[in-house]
Amino acid sequence: MRTEVETSQIDRRYESYRMRSEGREKQLLSSIMAKGIEEPLAGVISSAAPILLDGFKRLRCLEKLKIDHVPFLSLGGDEATAILSLLRLSNAKNLTLVEQAKLVDELKRVYGLNAVEIAKRVDRSPSWVCARLNVLSEMSDQVMNGILSGRFPAYSFFYTLRQFRRLNSVPKSEIDDFVKVVSGHGCSARDIERLANGYFRGGEKMKEQIRQDFSWYLGQLKGQVSAEGPAKLSDFEFGVLRDLEIMQSCMCRLTLKLRKEGLEAADFFAQAGLIADGILSRGHRFLDELRSFHDRIGKA
Repeated sequence: MRTEVETSQIDRRYESYRMRSEGREKQLLSSIMAKGIEEPLAGVISSAAPILLDGFKRLRCLEKLKIDHVPFLSLGGDEATAILSLLRLSNAKNLTLVEQAKLVDELKRVYGLNAVEIAKRVDRSPSWVCARLNVLSEMSDQVMNGILSGRFPAYSFFYTLRQFRRLNSVPKSEIDDFVKVVSGHGCSARDIERLANGYFRGGEKMKEQIRQDFSWYLGQLKGQVSAEGPAKLSDFEFGVLRDLEIMQSCMCRLTLKLRKEGLEAADFFAQAGLIADGILSRGHRFLDELRSFHDRIGKA
């Protein structure tokens, strides 16, 4: 159901569940100024006030432009149904993994739905739901707030910090300290990787130096790179290399772990089977892409 509501009456209780992006917001502001509101806000029409689930960037733009009324699309008759509807549309709505995880956790914690129920109602597998719940269990409030506020890139948590925690047993408190130090400074993924290596592997003196002035530390590193020759990798290329390294490492570890005894719990088999099915269903396509990529490297 689509209707029109007053912007001042909208309930924003889920605003902290959605990712902020100053760049995207500036683009939206320009678009709304030029073309008007092309897509309605979405959520739940409750008896007290419309509750917003999707469209917080648009709403902040509308407030800057002093637009009083906005089209509003109801996603369901209650909050749980609306959240489930949004998750079903998550690919179309470009919800990030962290945003999906927050909404899945809300359904489990507040509305008492289990992983199987959620999976069925959002047309996903139980392993998809469990993976998102596991994401939250690995994140502290400090990290979650840094990511959702747009001050710390989610990519760097998943592909840099999480590896230090898993492979080097770095405690959550140290991860929190690092995120607090570098958040909000516009560091690239490559810069955060460099800083993390110094922070977690360089000893207490290096850690203290990064806490006091990480820009100096980065400058020293970049000076060394410049002295050796111009850096030719983009952040995207750096990320691809990092993903390939992570995959290679995971393959080696899993090859050994899957052969070991002790894997016997029924719950483990249920979840592992679903994940293995997903990997096997995509395995041929991935290997084809990897071979094609490898061939291109040989010809380059």
